[in-house]
Amino acid sequence: MITRQLYCSSCAFALVAGLAGTSAFAQATAPADAASQSSAQTSPGLAEIVVTATRRATDLQSTPVSVSAVDSTLIAQAAPRDLGDLAAFVPNFSAATIANFNAASFAMRGVGQTSIIVYFEPPVAVLVDDFVVPSVQTQLLDTFDIAQVEVLRGPQGTLFGKNTTGGVVTVRTKRPQLEYVGVDARAEFGDFGQRKVQAAMNVPIGDIAAVRIVGGYEKSDGYYKNGACYGPVAGFVPNKFQGAQGCLGGETLGGKDVWQARAKLLVEPSPDFSALFQYEWIRDRSDSVPSVNENYLYTGTNPFLTDLLGLTDPDAQGTDPLKRAGYTGRHDGLMYMDKGQRISVDGFYANLEYNTDVGTITSVSGYRSQRSRLPNSYAGATAIAPDGQYLSFFDATRDDNRKTWQQELRFASDLEGPFNFVAGGFYQRDKIDFCVAQLLGFLDLTAGPLPFGNNNDAPYLLCNAQRAKSRALFLEGTLKLGEKLTITAGGRYTWDDKTWLGRQQTYIPALNGGFDPSIVIDEALDASVYNFPAGVVTVKDKWREPTYRASISYQATDDLFIFGGYSRGYKGGGFNDQIGGFAAFGSDLDAFRQAARATSPETADSFEAGIKSQFLDNRVRFNLTGFYVKYKDLQKQLNVPIQVNGQPNQVTLFVNAASATVKGIEAELSATPIEGLTLRGCLVIRTANTTATPRRTQGTILRPRRWTGRPNGSGPSTVPTRFRLAVITRSRSTATWLTPDATSTRRPSMTRSAIPSSTLGRW
Repeated sequence: MITRQLYCSSCAFALVAGLAGTSAFAQATAPADAASQSSAQTSPGLAEIVVTATRRATDLQSTPVSVSAVDSTLIAQAAPRDLGDLAAFVPNFSAATIANFNAASFAMRGVGQTSIIVYFEPPVAVLVDDFVVPSVQTQLLDTFDIAQVEVLRGPQGTLFGKNTTGGVVTVRTKRPQLEYVGVDARAEFGDFGQRKVQAAMNVPIGDIAAVRIVGGYEKSDGYYKNGACYGPVAGFVPNKFQGAQGCLGGETLGGKDVWQARAKLLVEPSPDFSALFQYEWIRDRSDSVPSVNENYLYTGTNPFLTDLLGLTDPDAQGTDPLKRAGYTGRHDGLMYMDKGQRISVDGFYANLEYNTDVGTITSVSGYRSQRSRLPNSYAGATAIAPDGQYLSFFDATRDDNRKTWQQELRFASDLEGPFNFVAGGFYQRDKIDFCVAQLLGFLDLTAGPLPFGNNNDAPYLLCNAQRAKSRALFLEGTLKLGEKLTITAGGRYTWDDKTWLGRQQTYIPALNGGFDPSIVIDEALDASVYNFPAGVVTVKDKWREPTYRASISYQATDDLFIFGGYSRGYKGGGFNDQIGGFAAFGSDLDAFRQAARATSPETADSFEAGIKSQFLDNRVRFNLTGFYVKYKDLQKQLNVPIQVNGQPNQVTLFVNAASATVKGIEAELSATPIEGLTLRGCLVIRTANTTATPRRTQGTILRPRRWTGRPNGSGPSTVPTRFRLAVITRSRSTATWLTPDATSTRRPSMTRSAIPSSTLGRW
């Protein structure tokens, strides 16, 4: 498959004046901090920007890497809402949110993150003060406290923490300032009840230390209305919802409710040593991002189950989608939707630097704890019974606890000769405990209740966990051959080890392996594989991979810099948090263990060449890069058809799905024709060619356990396969297909065969 795309960023020829957008902004008079000095404007032309893309301070225009920088001045002028908005100023970098989640979906040069799978390592890494942020759920950083953002496009084979195949976004927050007392503040107000208040205070402690306290609160009402209509409900079997019809109450949904703070202590006892200690605190209690059912967009012949059951409005096409969200708001069944999508972060970080006569030693240490509780109604369709209970056609909460430890130590030489180098080591340990609880109320309408209660009230639990460890050593050297020619080469060797523990999906009474109705849990993670080891399998894997980078650059004139290079990137293999859905492997734990195996690593080989130029007395800056990237063993989700008790079924696998080549050009233009006015533009022309896709082979004939007259199993009954269970939903006005395997903004083939309900194990 070949695709060609032309992108012209929304920043093209944007006018950037000296005001900070629509925000109310106040700042006490103060000397520029260290980060701001890097872009301080000392002439009528464009300001010089200093970047650290090579792990040492260099001028952006003479750095042999495809890197773009957004400094604090531009951030203040453009007033972006979060880190994703800065993509408008960077070519070939796109930012969005994953459907139904307030999570980052970053992409560069043809690869990106579209999945919420907790074990999926994004191909675009985000580093904050050199600490790798492991979860996409908290990568959409607020920009108030940011000094500079650098976006490195293409695979990073040597210097930046966890290797990536797409690129790296590095964020430097504002440091405390010695011998300065000051306050920064910003307030924003907007439609839909939007209000945001942020402030920062800097206080010196004697002559050698300073403290910076940053805090903010964001609140909004949301712009969705819970107004989906339904009925009359027509179940296949008798049920409490039969014949119900009406519309939901029209409550406002999708609002924000986020508190965050960061406390920093900078200690500089001498000019040669500095220590920056930070504590990060986030409490996000925002509403779940609701779904809007849009089955009417489907033009195929097989009907959707939601339509057959009378859970959608056939006349909905002419109404505003934002007024037709279908959200149950269930508090029971382990959902706790009234509390919103709850994310709590506590992080502790230390950045130490010591300058010697021959170079700088840098240490980056950190610990980060993240707890996520993410409930939602994914079908965008529901109904209300006469007793007031909502039908959870497919409600689920994805809950996880994550702990990450990181240590990096590096040395950047400062030798007097033509040769210098950067060398170091990296260590990261990551622990994840994950459970998803589902309420599958549609089964009450198609197959009837369970022997011990209604599906609409009985959480169906899928739990697994992962322990991961990554270590790396790296070295990169630079040799200057005369005044203008420079050669750089380096390598990295990575050791990755991962252990996955998983249990097939089951109901609460079966957590101990039998049937015990006395088992009670308060939230999904109480059913962790560590708390209930019955039926848990363990899968281990490890990878050892070298990566490398080489470049050559030539300073043709003071205003023209030419460079070219090659880089190999690597991303370790990964496990799937969805395998084991609907207990499809029954008592065959060996088959379960085999299906749960990790993918192979994903690799990228990148070639690029470009020029960086500035002219007209530095009033115009133009950078152009051509690139060619070869991706191998891309890690993707894939539906694999299988047979279960003679019926068609499927399992969702996390596989190495394809190889691809992506090539194109990236252009950036900045100009200041008159003082106080800046024009910025960026352009990308890109061609992608998918060269290999594995055949979807028939899987093993499995024998899952099924509920019968006696509660001696853990899998629900199947229903007829004459209809489609996939439903078309919309979240944040982005077309989204909810299928048993994925929620993706990419449309699947319209010729997909009918999917039985027993495969609805996506979340």
